[in-house]
Amino acid sequence: MGRRLKPLARDLGRILEALSGMIFLSIIVAIVWGEYYAIPALVISGMVPLGLGHLLTTRYPDPEDIGKLHGMMIAASGWFFVGVFGSLPFYLIAWTVALDPYGGPLAVPANVVTPTLAAFQDPLNSFFESMSGITGTGLTMTDDESVLPRTLQWWRTFIEWVGGVGVIVLTTAILARPGSGSLTLYESEARSEKIHPSIVSTVRTIWWIFILFTFLSISLLWLAGMPPWDAINHGMTGLATGGFSVTDGSIGAYDSPLIDFAMIPVMVLGSIAFPVHYLIFQGDLRNLYTDIQTRWLWGYFTLGSVALIGILLLNGTFETSQVVVTNGVVLTGTAATLFQTIRYGLFQFVSAASCTGFGTTGVGDWSPQAQLTMSLAMFVGAAAGSTVGGIKLIRAITLIRGTAFRIRGIFYPESAVRYLNLNGRHLSEIELSREFEEASIIAFLWMLFLGIGLAVLLLTIDPSFTLENAIFEVASAQGNVGLSSGITGPDMPVAPKVMFLFNMWIGRLEIIPVLVLLRGLFDTFDLYR
Repeated sequence: MGRRLKPLARDLGRILEALSGMIFLSIIVAIVWGEYYAIPALVISGMVPLGLGHLLTTRYPDPEDIGKLHGMMIAASGWFFVGVFGSLPFYLIAWTVALDPYGGPLAVPANVVTPTLAAFQDPLNSFFESMSGITGTGLTMTDDESVLPRTLQWWRTFIEWVGGVGVIVLTTAILARPGSGSLTLYESEARSEKIHPSIVSTVRTIWWIFILFTFLSISLLWLAGMPPWDAINHGMTGLATGGFSVTDGSIGAYDSPLIDFAMIPVMVLGSIAFPVHYLIFQGDLRNLYTDIQTRWLWGYFTLGSVALIGILLLNGTFETSQVVVTNGVVLTGTAATLFQTIRYGLFQFVSAASCTGFGTTGVGDWSPQAQLTMSLAMFVGAAAGSTVGGIKLIRAITLIRGTAFRIRGIFYPESAVRYLNLNGRHLSEIELSREFEEASIIAFLWMLFLGIGLAVLLLTIDPSFTLENAIFEVASAQGNVGLSSGITGPDMPVAPKVMFLFNMWIGRLEIIPVLVLLRGLFDTFDLYR
């Protein structure tokens, strides 16, 4: 193996070992729920990445430092192979249920055999579900999540929860490898700000914050009336802004305004950068408004929700003559219409902008204006350094303020020395050009691959779906959101499934690491010739 691939193989092996630990840990769920037939499948699913990971780490143990190129290649390949091997529990449990090869306590109960689970007998569907989970997207190959075995419900939730923080962050926290190599990996996973000078301390602090918020989220949903198992799963995927559910109708299945409104702060928590959470825990509450991303987040969520609610009101989306009963309060006429519109409009915009992807109502039949408003929200996302997808708020801010700075510069003499204040940093024109260039490249590549995904989808899907449906679906996949207009499902053609796999992968890593990996592999193996 070439010199370039040695550190790639070593760290990929460590990532696979961490994944195997996640799978083995999930055996506890199978035991608790009495799904003993799933245990052999989980053991095999864990042994495969463990064996390969051990082989790679022992074959290439050299602790040499890695550079930016290697860091990006490791991040991109790590996420891809976690998606591949994370599909094994779906695939092997589905085939275990289909074949029922064991007797006695390992026999498969009749009620487990469902078309929803049978869809995972297709390895592409299993890979899709795994990649959707680990990237925090939430698009699914299931028709009815509620009939899945509890073991697979948990596995979907668990990979989304870990993916919300990051595969590299998990591995760095476990392996505690010091040095600049950890910093390179940390930054390659679309993160830049550190909480502590040490990267190992930073990622461990991130995990403590995340675990604390997970317990708070679960408790809040349980107090709002969600059953305990549902609260555990939705609390984990809501905070991770992933969106996988254990019900067929997502959060809308509960038809509870109280649960809807309880979920909103959970999604907002996942949208704020971890360094800001840490400073708030330290008593520095000013960061709720002095941090530029957090300050813009409040305005962005508020104005976007108001805009979407206004569009829904103008379109008469929720005009109703029916009586609406909410937590004992009876509403009729205009009050019922206004309440329904605010309830669904607020929830769905926050769900889209936070890249969570929970649904409380079907959005596929909403007007083009409403769907495109949500598509824009999915394009931007929320704060960098949080669990969300999209191009991130800081890049949108850089593009907006950088453009205004350049236009204002025309009215200044050439000898003027100018600085742009961006989140407490005074950027010179050279520094601004560098940040503006990075934001522009990401935005351009995001739009480019969005267009490619849209073209593939329009050429292959049922023509009954509209253009706004297709834009919405691709933006949801690449923004790692998970909201669907009804296009994504097990019966979707192979071409858009493969395209969406690529969209989800590049969306989680902000595209460039994936392109660097592909270019590096072409270079290493001389595939240009």
